[in-house]
Amino acid sequence: MVIEEMGERAIIVKFSDEISSSVHKIILAIDRFLTKSKPPVEWIPSYTSVTIFYDPEIISCEEIVGIIKEFKYEEIEESEKEIIEIPVVYGGKYGPDIEFVSDLNGMTVDEFIKFHSSFIYEVWMMGFMPGFAYLYGYSGSKIPRLERPRKSVIAGSVGMAGNQCGIYPFDGPGGWRIIGKTELKIFDIQKMPPSLDLGKRVRFIPL
Repeated sequence: MVIEEMGERAIIVKFSDEISSSVHKIILAIDRFLTKSKPPVEWIPSYTSVTIFYDPEIISCEEIVGIIKEFKYEEIEESEKEIIEIPVVYGGKYGPDIEFVSDLNGMTVDEFIKFHSSFIYEVWMMGFMPGFAYLYGYSGSKIPRLERPRKSVIAGSVGMAGNQCGIYPFDGPGGWRIIGKTELKIFDIQKMPPSLDLGKRVRFIPL
């Protein structure tokens, strides 16, 4: 664990330079630790680190570092993680890239739909836009991003890039390969925490 200052109002706590399942478990654990400790700060977990923002008139950097040094890793049991089922219409006008992704995996579209929906995915990070969850769990061929991002991707679109999967919570630009769409509302500003949040698990249900 490495702790570094980021200006006068933030610190970053780094656990690794590489993305892995073991590091993700540590990120989950420190997120839970901070939630239980309730220090007067805000924090953003990433794949390998946590950035903590604070008001120096309320709490000092030294006090935050002291709290962080009390952190002891405790693995979160899989049974504690919520599984959210997300219905998806694969292919057609809602999945313009599904044939490309299927071919990349050496499968027919029907085979790929069965393959893609066979995994349980887990939120490893939030970012890009409010409510956008980076989902890990897919073990097929890595999916290249579009050479030219689309100017508009409709809300609910299920996209893939690399070995990640994601669901666009709003209409907006995007460079991921789109394989389907869900009618489920992924992000509601009135609902906190959001439906998809760090550590939650997802199962896609083909329609």
